[in-house]
Amino acid sequence: MTSNSDIAYIAGLFDGEGSVDYAKRKKGWDILMRIQMTDEDVLLWVKETLKMGTVRKKNRSPSIKAHWKDSWIYSIRYRQAYHLCKLLWPYAQVKLHKIEQIIDHYEPDLQGLDDNIVDFAMERELRND
Repeated sequence: MTSNSDIAYIAGLFDGEGSVDYAKRKKGWDILMRIQMTDEDVLLWVKETLKMGTVRKKNRSPSIKAHWKDSWIYSIRYRQAYHLCKLLWPYAQVKLHKIEQIIDHYEPDLQGLDDNIVDFAMERELRND
């Protein structure tokens, strides 16, 4: 089981270095979460800790200076992104709105019907107090 401190750290990586995309495209919804950085070891740790997602080297354009470091991307999509959002939700700050959109995308009928489901409006008020 992943510790709360590890999940909080990963939420911080997404808030600071990551992107959370939830957008309607011509062929349907695009749900993608990514972290890009030059430290491959951190991203491999994220993948191993979460036991989901992929890490790949970003191909550099020939116009990029040769002395610049290589960069790596951790990415996760669709249902795996939903499961990750459920883990990150209590700790996310900057990307919280997009994380909530992904959760709502997969749980539209569950909001407010079960005591175990989070009421985002109430949680936002509690966070702001």
